[in-house]
Amino acid sequence: MNFKKTFMAVLSAALLLPATAMAQFNWPYQIKDGTIVTKVPERPAGQKDVLNLATAKLPVLRVGFVGLGMRGHDAVRRWCYQEGVEIKGLCDHEADRAEASNELLRKAGLPPASLYSGEEGYKALCERPDVDLIYIAVDWEHHVPVAEYAMEHGKHVAIEVPSAMNLTEIWKLIDLSEQKRVHCMMLENCCYDFFELNALNMAQKGLFGDVIFGQGAYRHDLDPFWDAYWKRDANDKLGWRLDYNMKYRGDVYATHGLGPVAQIMNIHRGDRFTVLSAMDTKSFLGVKKAEQRLGHKVDNFRQGDLTNTMIRTEQGKVIQVVHDVMTPQPYSRMFHLVGTKGIANKYPSEGIALNDAALKQAGIKPSTNYYNGEAFLNAADMQALNKKFESPIITKYNAKAREVGGHGGMDFIEDSRLVYCLQHGLPLDMDVYDLAEWCSLAELGSLSMDHNCMPVAVPDFTRGHWNDQKGYRHAFASAEDEAAQDKANHEFTVKLKATAEKAWKKFDKQQAKIKAAKAKAAAKK
Repeated sequence: MNFKKTFMAVLSAALLLPATAMAQFNWPYQIKDGTIVTKVPERPAGQKDVLNLATAKLPVLRVGFVGLGMRGHDAVRRWCYQEGVEIKGLCDHEADRAEASNELLRKAGLPPASLYSGEEGYKALCERPDVDLIYIAVDWEHHVPVAEYAMEHGKHVAIEVPSAMNLTEIWKLIDLSEQKRVHCMMLENCCYDFFELNALNMAQKGLFGDVIFGQGAYRHDLDPFWDAYWKRDANDKLGWRLDYNMKYRGDVYATHGLGPVAQIMNIHRGDRFTVLSAMDTKSFLGVKKAEQRLGHKVDNFRQGDLTNTMIRTEQGKVIQVVHDVMTPQPYSRMFHLVGTKGIANKYPSEGIALNDAALKQAGIKPSTNYYNGEAFLNAADMQALNKKFESPIITKYNAKAREVGGHGGMDFIEDSRLVYCLQHGLPLDMDVYDLAEWCSLAELGSLSMDHNCMPVAVPDFTRGHWNDQKGYRHAFASAEDEAAQDKANHEFTVKLKATAEKAWKKFDKQQAKIKAAKAKAAAKK
């Protein structure tokens, strides 16, 4: 296929929107038999996939944080509870944010971290030889530049959602992870919510039969938050997130809803997304929010108030994903599974319904007649079911997660699993191909809608290896290795905290000198 030639020809065709509407995405594609097909770049010679990538054990995990706003600051707070971890550096565009996050370490009795700020402050942090992991929580358009620089310097990266916004960025992250043999994980916390983790465990044990349909969403009225997002300067009236919604079409925040469903459906572990089609409303509310802040009429607000994407898989299953951050409504991720033996549903209320055969298989003696799955289990039977099928991850982290918090505790579980896998040298719970599949709905959905909702082939981001692994699974160390690592973690953290008082005295003196020098320089001006 001559993608470049076809792409340029299609650009000039009448069926496409004007060039200004298409400017957001530029990955080569062609239309074949009524379906949009994007280019899949060949894997360079000698480069291998990173399915089940296991890297050297990191008994003491040394981490640097880049982006300390809404998400990043609380991440630092939570990581202060992780034993066997040393926070080496804190970076944000705004220096005061790095300073504020450093105070969390003081409060936790930990030594101070080195501070970095400015447009490219992250580069010095990524270049440090004593950092293993870069935790990235910047605005969406800076996720990939930071991750790219970190991986080029041999660091593992954990990137907030959505980690990549278009196919150019997605393929760049895939190639870097494969070339450098480093982990590139998207921080999709909703895969660690309690209901979703238990539903995954139930599905893996066959409780729902074949899961044939799933729904996921991000339905969250962001009206209270638009003005809280970072603004570059006084001329920035929208903040980065509303500005992004104004410029870009497609499901730009699909991962919260899609991630847990994709894991349950074993995507690139025996099944894969093959085709999607997207449809959106026009912008009724979004454009008004932009106009109110800009003070003038806006004619090109790209993001529809609601975007609906339908995905079909190789095994003949279907997933629906919805994005709506504009309309007033209760928060919902729409988590819904339909299986051949029963269903699971999280919003607006949690419930599981199973046919009689599934209840018998589960060993649950029902306290009432559920008419072969026509009613949700009552509280007593749900409690019995959850107890029997509790995810081992919840069993391990539940108490501490509820104490530390972070979206009810799922953020802490996510952190803990990341630390656990890196310390034990195990494959992470999410790999770069998960990131690619879940983030691809932005550009692929936009292509579909810009072509009157035409089907779009979803690339095989594994480039031929989607069926190598049979079934999604979490990796675990042996009980003996867990106990030894937990002991070492605690001993390291006790010793680390013993150095904190002296380290803070030295740090405070250095900061006082720096501030005095800045004040003196300012006075001369």
